Amino acid sequence: MASFLDARAHRGQWLVRIEDLDTPRTVQGAAELILQQLSGLGMHWDREVAYQSQRLNLYQQAFDALLAAKQVYACGCTRREIADSAVSQPEASAHSERPYPGTCRSGAPIGRQAHSWRLRVPNETICFTDRWLGLQCQEVARVVGDFVLKRADGIWSYQLAVVVDDAEQGVTDIVRGEDLLSSTARQQLLARLLGQNPPSVLHVPVVYDARGLKLSKQNGAQALDLSSPLTVLQQAWQALGFEKLVASNIETFWSMATQIWGQGPERANLHGIHHHSYDAR
Repeated sequence: MASFLDARAHRGQWLVRIEDLDTPRTVQGAAELILQQLSGLGMHWDREVAYQSQRLNLYQQAFDALLAAKQVYACGCTRREIADSAVSQPEASAHSERPYPGTCRSGAPIGRQAHSWRLRVPNETICFTDRWLGLQCQEVARVVGDFVLKRADGIWSYQLAVVVDDAEQGVTDIVRGEDLLSSTARQQLLARLLGQNPPSVLHVPVVYDARGLKLSKQNGAQALDLSSPLTVLQQAWQALGFEKLVASNIETFWSMATQIWGQGPERANLHGIHHHSYDAR
């Protein structure tokens, strides 16, 4: 809803991208269901839907450019080894990033096959201004470490794929949940290394259940009931911090919501309903 309103309020184009790279976890028919739900809620996209599974050659080209610049290396560490290393770090916690310690930065141990390929992250602070949260800075090398671009099974990482897609699609503004706030610095770093200008970003609150878990299929959240689309839209609108709209149909709802959104963030209470922060030091 937030990204749709932001595009409409600024007379931009709203793009839909199906991020279906993790093929072992892809559910048959899920993409079609998502598109049906969006249409049922009156959210219509402005270009052909992009499927990441059909854009693998673009990710390979970007990877090859980084590899040629010696900014990528093979890593022979297993997930268990990385997890054990993270546990031994005094700053690690259940809610923080698990930074890669750089074990294979100078070369994987003899006889080890590559389990992944990682970006060689420079020791610098990446700063950006979130349109809602203001200035954000992160030492990617310390907080995240050298992160994965490609797995041994050939699956491309989310971080690389979205950066390549944003540039290829000409994306100027990203509006998404704040659970992805901690990914922004590494994505902006990647964009810079690939010679791109990273998009502007705006992160909105994530909706949590009574247990404090993000509403998602993984956490057992119920599917949307689209028998009353206006009710669903009102719930999402209020979750963003706005007062319920007096609208009798979804067309009127979107017209009113777009007008209010265009007046600026001070109309919402997003700051008051945050705050799950991330380690930005």
